[in-house]
Amino acid sequence: LICVGAGGVGKTSMAATIGLRAAITGKKVLVLTIDPAKRLANSLGLSAFGNAETQIDISGLNAKGELWAMMLDGKQAFYDLIERIAQNEAHRDSIFGNNIFKSIADTIVGNQEYMATEKLYDVMVSERYDLVVLDTPPVKNALDFLDSPGRMARFVDKRIMKWFLEPSEKPGFLNRVVSTASSAVFKLLSHVFGEHFLNDIVVFFHNFRELYEGFQERHQAVEAIFRAADTCFLIVAAPNKSALSVADFFLEELKKRDLLVPAVIINQRHQTGTEAIDAQHVIQHALISDDFETDLVRSLAARLGAAHRRLQRLEQAESQLVEILHGKLDSHQQVYSVPRLHGEVHDLTALNRVGALLFNPSDHT
Repeated sequence: LICVGAGGVGKTSMAATIGLRAAITGKKVLVLTIDPAKRLANSLGLSAFGNAETQIDISGLNAKGELWAMMLDGKQAFYDLIERIAQNEAHRDSIFGNNIFKSIADTIVGNQEYMATEKLYDVMVSERYDLVVLDTPPVKNALDFLDSPGRMARFVDKRIMKWFLEPSEKPGFLNRVVSTASSAVFKLLSHVFGEHFLNDIVVFFHNFRELYEGFQERHQAVEAIFRAADTCFLIVAAPNKSALSVADFFLEELKKRDLLVPAVIINQRHQTGTEAIDAQHVIQHALISDDFETDLVRSLAARLGAAHRRLQRLEQAESQLVEILHGKLDSHQQVYSVPRLHGEVHDLTALNRVGALLFNPSDHT
């Protein structure tokens, strides 16, 4: 399950909630987040966790399965990837020691979407879990995550490798480069970056040419995971125009890509219930002390009554927005709503409560 949506709508909480619920019912679950705010750790009651799977103690909830969690460490994940697909230790050490590699490694590691797909691949092929729930990051281009698997494969494309490296296989390549009309440029670069600059470039591309097949295979495997029959994308949104606009965008783009989207989750909806409330009557019964003056009770009742009416109007406005979303869904897609709760969702008890609301059939519309 891949949770997508705008930033700040509760994707992390929904990912953790779904994972916890599945673990309680008997599945072995991994919740993977690449959220730099570390909210998942807080939601699961942990101070922190890292690139290794960490088991969460859910024994207090009478769980039948297991819940594991992991927060992506981009740098470690990238170095682990190179180590796995390198041909041998010498090849690996040559890559890690290359100055060009060191210069671009941070850029690649900083691409959270790309590293997420790499970690997702590792987890899926391990087949250690019955269910994997991925919490994607909020990004400016909401589809960066879907496009990221092919970036490294394109970067080390064989045609690029051949174009750059073919001359180096002939004797005296560096000498010929320096003697060309471009020699001043290369000399300047060598002066700025060091006398081994050109050689580092050649060695860098040589190393990555040998890694091409590994990147290409992983790219194809991740795309296959996205399109598999047992992979679903869940769109999480808040009941406001901006978040639902992003949800609408996801619906259209994921449909174009033939990716399965069974549901949209509307998180933190305001709900007042259908019962009419007489604020003054409620307050008069609540204030059992004779110390309160009648005028004070009346004033308080009027204020609370006005607040309740504003809440009702907010609920109606949200319902209208959700109805518009309903009209854009296919027949197999559903909308699930989670009411706004008091306090933060920061522990297993709160997550379990959210799960009861999310998975109760009477609560989905």
